[in-house]
This record gives sequence, structure tokens and C-alpha cells, in this order.
Amino acid sequence: MKIVEVNEGKKIDYTINGNKITFGDDELTLNLSKYERDEEVTINICNDEEGILTSSLSKYFVANIIIPAKTQDKFNIDDVTMNLWALEV
Repeated sequence: MKIVEVNEGKKIDYTINGNKITFGDDELTLNLSKYERDEEVTINICNDEEGILTSSLSKYFVANIIIPAKTQDKFNIDDVTMNLWALEV
């Protein structure tokens, strides 16, 4: 996975295990291979006003995961890009 830090500041903790990414303290886990399509897919990870992580648009961006269009039969996490945004303090 390619990691891009969009701005300065502390970023959310995450772990990658195979095709899965987990954010925070097991707050949100995504199996990225399940999102691969014939066209590029962007998953927005955000915090809402109460600091709850969501995989839809909300108040503060935390990360954007960009999964390129499917080009082969096997998912390759190395082709995925994750943009990390600084956490709101």
C-alpha cells in the first residue's frame, strides 16, 4: 500500500493484515479486496462531531483509500493508495 501524508500533524493509528486495514483501537476494519470493482473506488474514512469513525463522509477526513480499477483476477494491496489527514485536536 502506498501511504501519502496529505498534511502535517498526528495521523490515525492503523494496521494492515493481508487485505484488511484496521483503524484506531479496532474501531473500524475493512477488507479492501471486497471493494475492488471494474472502476476506481474511493473510500472516505472520517470522524464525526463525536469522534466516531465512519466509512462515509462526515465532519473530518481521516483517510482516503483509493483502490484502482480491477486489472487482474487477484487483488494486490500494493496497488492501493491511502491518503492520511491530520487528526482534529
